[in-house]
Amino acid sequence: MKEENKASNKWSRIFRKKWFFPALYLGFAAILLSVVVWYQNVGNQVPEAEDNQGMPGDVASDLYDDEDAESVMDQQEVIKMPVKEEEQAEIVTKFYDYNADEEDQENALILYNNRYHQSTGIDLASEDGESFEVTASLSGTVKEVKEDPLLGNVVVLDHDNDVTTYYASLDDVQVKAGSDLKQGDLLGVAGKNIFGQDNGTHVHFELRKDGKEVNPEDYFNQPVSKLDNVQEDEEADETSTEYSPNDRTNELDGMEEDSLTPEEDEDQDEDELEDDDSDEEDSEEDEEEDEMNPSDDESDGS
Repeated sequence: MKEENKASNKWSRIFRKKWFFPALYLGFAAILLSVVVWYQNVGNQVPEAEDNQGMPGDVASDLYDDEDAESVMDQQEVIKMPVKEEEQAEIVTKFYDYNADEEDQENALILYNNRYHQSTGIDLASEDGESFEVTASLSGTVKEVKEDPLLGNVVVLDHDNDVTTYYASLDDVQVKAGSDLKQGDLLGVAGKNIFGQDNGTHVHFELRKDGKEVNPEDYFNQPVSKLDNVQEDEEADETSTEYSPNDRTNELDGMEEDSLTPEEDEDQDEDELEDDDSDEEDSEEDEEEDEMNPSDDESDGS
């Protein structure tokens, strides 16, 4: 009993100490805080293991597949001039724009068969008249390769978003239909054709959106997506007499020549002058006859 009483008295003395309960509270708080920190660390480690599962190697490469990456690159591609080096060639025939000034419209006319035709693209030629390499303006697929009697060798490329590029007056063509090309790949070299013979060695280039020709100069060094803003001018389509080189060879071959050659114009002028002289002579003879033969009315009056 004495020992129990001593133990009880000892704990009683401890409980009566001022520091006992604060120390007890601090101990419980430390234990609780340790448990919370441990739980948070365990919770953070588990998601990391789940995120890394199934993602070996380069994580960034697994986030995007090849098709998505290619489609992003296509959207970022800008339209380039169809020459290996832009300094090699200059624009000698412009695209006929109804809103352009008179000088640019004159530079967009092509004389063929005594007729002027509105250019649906641009013609590029070197300053010294020499040939130069012609390249793909955009990445795409070769839709058609053909030889046209008026336009020379023609290559047509299809691109995404209903965009088409057209190259004529080519020589030494290096591609075949169905081939996939990257921007800047060689198509051939500039050559000569009958329709644009006044330009000598050149290449004719057209840019089309949904089958409609647009002015390439407005879109060089611009992203392909800018072509989505093209608005077709219906009034221009109704009144247009422009010549589209693609598939129009038969039209040019079957045209009737309403205009005369310079020799025919001179012959016609000479005929008109002779007719005028004969008419004047006839009128003079009639006047002389009237003077020599008085009219019936005058004779009756006398």
